Amino acid sequence: MRVGAAMDVRFDWTFDRFCEYVVDCGLEHVELKMEYVHGHPDAPDPETVAERSDAYDVTVTYHAPFRDWNPGSFNEDSRVAAVEQVNSTLEAAATAGAGAVVVHGGSVPYRYPEYVRERARDAARRSLAECARYAAEVDVPLCLENQPQSDSNERHTTSPDDLAAMLESVDVDDALGVTLDVGHARVNGFDWRTFADRFADRIHVVHLHDNDGVEDRHEPLADFEPICEYVDAPYNVFEMKRVPDVERCLEESTTLS
Repeated sequence: MRVGAAMDVRFDWTFDRFCEYVVDCGLEHVELKMEYVHGHPDAPDPETVAERSDAYDVTVTYHAPFRDWNPGSFNEDSRVAAVEQVNSTLEAAATAGAGAVVVHGGSVPYRYPEYVRERARDAARRSLAECARYAAEVDVPLCLENQPQSDSNERHTTSPDDLAAMLESVDVDDALGVTLDVGHARVNGFDWRTFADRFADRIHVVHLHDNDGVEDRHEPLADFEPICEYVDAPYNVFEMKRVPDVERCLEESTTLS
């Protein structure tokens, strides 16, 4: 079991600097969000990630795109492009020796007619199935995340039932795993244990952050160790908006399991 932190596009840091920071904090894992990779002028290629993560003795996961991207688009060209971006992330992860790729489940505006929304749901199912098959080919676990609810968009994996239904509908020989986001669970009104108990060994990645139960703020989560111990996932990731918030998560938890 590894505990680490995610590199956000808002972090004006190099990969090396962040790895050094993570190690200095007593952590041992880094998650690379593709928004960071696309946005930072010195973002590392997969070969560099493999080399530098080995040098710092940290494990790595990738987070597939989730901005300007939608695997549940009812525009077929956009849906295919979304699948290609996930598959490209899987290829990068395989080259980098990463342990998993996190993916979201897509969305569609509530204001659209039901027949459009159903087409979007079917598009999301097809996209995730295609990506799961490719994940099996490159031997990198693809992990579907529970999403936060939205006032404007129907997101397809916000509840345990919805996540389970999506997994069942796209399952390809168990090639699709789960990312448990404890902050998203809370803001949606669910105890994270509900997800942990239901999806158990399918959970490869845990995203750690907190909120007030109303807004998905990605605030520091100090009491994270009981979550890591209970879920026992291979990778546990602080998902913060500011680098110093990683240290704030550790202020009340000085012994990592």
